[in-house]
Amino acid sequence: MEKNFYSSENAKILGCEKVPSNVDWECSFMYRHQPESNSHDIPELLRAMVSEYAEEVIKLAEQLAAAMSENLGLDKGYIEKEFSKPFVGVKVAKYPRCSHPELVMGLREHTDAGGIILLFQDELIPGLEFLKDGRWMAVPPTQGNRILVNLGDQIEVITNGTYKSICHRVLPNKNGSRLSIATFYNPGADAIICPASKLTYPSQYRFQDYLDFYSTTKFTDKVFRFQTTKAILK
Repeated sequence: MEKNFYSSENAKILGCEKVPSNVDWECSFMYRHQPESNSHDIPELLRAMVSEYAEEVIKLAEQLAAAMSENLGLDKGYIEKEFSKPFVGVKVAKYPRCSHPELVMGLREHTDAGGIILLFQDELIPGLEFLKDGRWMAVPPTQGNRILVNLGDQIEVITNGTYKSICHRVLPNKNGSRLSIATFYNPGADAIICPASKLTYPSQYRFQDYLDFYSTTKFTDKVFRFQTTKAILK
């Protein structure tokens, strides 16, 4: 994969007089596990192992979906049900060593479109950053088979913004290549996405009523306050 990248058009941009801003210094392969599999694109020796890995990660994603649902006061299976026959894919990404990392991005800043993303990072080479309060924060390399959890746009919509998708990016590195394996647990293509009815505010309420409640809960958790407000003022 890396060898092919260095001979690709993307790799040749460093020799351009002006480097385009819409090119990522990344090569990747997406294994689609469900609903339709492209396992025929994987060497036969690896198919069973990759399929087993995907099935185990699905179990973890379902546990996280259940925990988030319950935390929001929803039925345990709410998010999984809303995803309606989820799409599951495993993206193996390589960010090759780059002689001029200041000229390109490994992967431009973005939020993920889907649902729950479970990421194995490179154990040695850094690169992943996320945006917090207007500043880019570096995520150090992850060792010990730890999995990073990221949430996509559809989780933010379903939870009415209680859980948020995070803007992130990947920087290239001149000292070595970075490898990552991300599993995407996304809504099915035909899933209808909208905020859970229990998480939307009532159509209207008096601000003074909110202030009266706020005065006794000012220093409590904001999310708890918002959820309780909905129940009291509906």
